[in-house]
Amino acid sequence: MELSHFDEHGASRMVDTTGKAETERFARASGRVRMAAATVQRIREGGLAKGDVLAVARLAGIMAAKKTADLIPLCHPLALTSVQLDFAFEQEAVIIEASVKLVARTGAEMEALTAVSVAALTIYDMCKSVDKAMVIDTIRLEEKWGGRSGHFRRTVGHEPDQPV
Repeated sequence: MELSHFDEHGASRMVDTTGKAETERFARASGRVRMAAATVQRIREGGLAKGDVLAVARLAGIMAAKKTADLIPLCHPLALTSVQLDFAFEQEAVIIEASVKLVARTGAEMEALTAVSVAALTIYDMCKSVDKAMVIDTIRLEEKWGGRSGHFRRTVGHEPDQPV
C-alpha cells in the first residue's frame, strides 16, 4: 500500500488534489466518553456547574471540524457545508457522532474525526471535577462516501487489521 502523504524520497507532503473532481462528500465518525453512571445522570439533568455539557461539546465539535486544517498538518482547508453532532447515552457513557458534508476535491474524514475528538475532550473538561476516571475511547470513522475511493461503511466485527 502506498502512503499518499509521502513523496518518492519519503518526505512528507500535502497531497495535490488539483486534478481531482469536486464531488459531494460525506463522513461520519463516532466516539465515546466512558464515565460513572452518576456523571451520565448529572449530564442528562444539567447538574454540572459549568453548564449544559452537550451544548458546549456540540459547539466545540463544530468549531473543531472547521479548524481541522489548522490542527492536522497535511489536511487541506475545506469549506464545509454541514457539520452535525449528536449525542446518545449509555448507562456509563456518552456516545458522540459527527457528520460532515461538503463539495470538494478531498473527503471530510479528518473533520468528522476531529469534531468527535474535540467534543469528547470538551465533555471530559466539563465533567473532570466530578469524575476524574473518565476514559475517551473508540473514536473511529463509521462511514464515508464521495470521491474516487467510493463508499465505506463500518460493519459489525470490522477491526482495523481486517480488510473491508
